[in-house]
Amino acid sequence: MSQPKLGKLLIDYNLITQEQFDQALRIHEHSNKRIGEILIDLGFITENQLVQVLEFQLGVPHMDLTKYDIDQRLIRYIPESIARRHRVVPIEKHGNVLKVAMADPLDIFAIDDIKLNARCKIEALIASVSEIDKAIDRLYTVKGLADETLEVSSLPENPEDLQVAELRRLVEDAPIVRLTNLLIRQAVQQRASDIHIEPLKEEVRVRYRIDGVLHEFRTLPKNNQPALISRLKIMAGLDIAERRKPQDGRMELKHTEGDIDIRVSTVPTIYGEKVVLRILNKKSQLLDIDLLGFSVRNKLHFEQILKKPYGIVLVTGPTGSGKSTTLFAALNKLNDVSKNISTVEDPVEYQLEGVNQIQVNRKADLTFASILRSILRQDPDIIMIGEIRDSETASIAVKAALTGHLVLSTIHTNDAPSAITRLIDMGVEPYLMASSLIGVVAQRLVRKICPVCKERFEPSGEMRLYLGEEVGQQIQYLYRGKGCSECSNTGYQGQIAIHEILIPERQIRALITQNRSTDEIRDVAIANGLMTLKMDGIEKAIKGLTSLEEIMRVAI
Repeated sequence: MSQPKLGKLLIDYNLITQEQFDQALRIHEHSNKRIGEILIDLGFITENQLVQVLEFQLGVPHMDLTKYDIDQRLIRYIPESIARRHRVVPIEKHGNVLKVAMADPLDIFAIDDIKLNARCKIEALIASVSEIDKAIDRLYTVKGLADETLEVSSLPENPEDLQVAELRRLVEDAPIVRLTNLLIRQAVQQRASDIHIEPLKEEVRVRYRIDGVLHEFRTLPKNNQPALISRLKIMAGLDIAERRKPQDGRMELKHTEGDIDIRVSTVPTIYGEKVVLRILNKKSQLLDIDLLGFSVRNKLHFEQILKKPYGIVLVTGPTGSGKSTTLFAALNKLNDVSKNISTVEDPVEYQLEGVNQIQVNRKADLTFASILRSILRQDPDIIMIGEIRDSETASIAVKAALTGHLVLSTIHTNDAPSAITRLIDMGVEPYLMASSLIGVVAQRLVRKICPVCKERFEPSGEMRLYLGEEVGQQIQYLYRGKGCSECSNTGYQGQIAIHEILIPERQIRALITQNRSTDEIRDVAIANGLMTLKMDGIEKAIKGLTSLEEIMRVAI
């Protein structure tokens, strides 16, 4: 930027003094930084103040890059070297005019450089330095590595034509190693729980699941597919020569956030192998009951259940609802040197000191049922079963609960009462179920409203209808996230659980013994004070922890 112009504008705007500007100029003489950056670094102005000066005083429009989805194809007009040198990103192109966002829209030398490379007219907008730097990283980092991989690889059009020896050579090339590491690292930084690498007809799509919702992160050239997928398979200890059968593996990586455990699953599709990576950051998991999002009432109920010396405790919900986290938080609370605790898991997700954890291995005939039978001969006090999947496991678990053991497990049902009838459907006798069950926790994960852009609003008629007549009339306003750079313009940041805890009292046990329907059990439980998933969710929405839309998404 022309220094006198910027200095005069900032001084006229009473944002800095002449002495402050002179100090910045002296630093500028021995630095490659722009004068605006130096003033910001010195704390004389903020990034927003600089943007406002240029926008209001010069008439240069401001572009909020956090709310703009840039078409990746535009980067062919501005090479990465020019983008980083001049702090510029392409926004859109109409005819022979390329709109660009710049940190310095008055830098005529930069505009001439861009115009020469793009071979079209340039219309400059202003954006903050931090937004531009983030946009450049999003647009160019993976693209550059993907292009570099192509140059090194020279792959055939059909990935299936590659021989195993050639694949092994490719996966050791530096570009594909850096590309793989980058995809994983950025997923961890964005708090993603899963990475989906999906072969399409003409490209490879990479999506991250963040706070329970899939977001497209990047598309890669099709020729990157064999090397990228083979690299992941080798890291997970899978057979790269096997492309027609599903495979499962795992890998452990070191990261600044802590040790990262990644479960890897491959499945063949018509366009090649799809790979899904489940990320488990062991350090970041909430293995504390106080951090699970229980309401005061539900926390008391859950702790009441865990104080029982024997019986079976079930945690139910769909895949990805946080069941394992809840189970291990319970184990963490129960873990004591005076107790013999054993687990049967597939796979072992969390590692707890002092707990005997056993991994299912079907090739070695180590199934849930066979391991359970062995554990019962090991004098256990507490047994945790990763999931009850079949009638044999269900039968052994219930009998263990009846013979003086505390058994914790998960099962897949929509709500707490359904877990009871599900086990009976698996072959557990109703009277055994009634005698052994001490509690069921049903849960779902919902997204938390971003605290930075949180705002109040009056609920719509549909929302009031969902809240119910009594609550709907009382509530004046609810909360939602407006969308900002902190939450990637989603309005949400992080997740919280909603719960439904059923403790079977005498009346419920009588219904179970009589093998009554789920609806009958649910109606009696609600009449006796059961707080359903919907009720707990509405309570959290009213408090502003989540939005009502999230509750409506997961709870009927």
